[in-house]
Amino acid sequence: MLRPGGVIIRTKINNVLVFPGIFRGALTPEQKEITEEMKMAAAEALAGLIFAGGADERVFDSDPFDSRVAPAVAAVVKQAVKR
Repeated sequence: MLRPGGVIIRTKINNVLVFPGIFRGALTPEQKEITEEMKMAAAEALAGLIFAGGADERVFDSDPFDSRVAPAVAAVVKQAVKR
């Protein structure tokens, strides 16, 4: 995975960008685990935010402090919980 200025390790991107939204979206009394469906929904939401501006699919350029990320991921994870 490339980012302007270097290569980023994928797991660090997941931890910083996706986990806050996953946990916020999955925080319900009936949800006991994080499912693959929830993880895929989170990944697709993140990709939608990053590449919405027509960015090159090989370049990952997102700010860990982007205030749109956690709410967007939480919303799709919450939908996945309901399924």
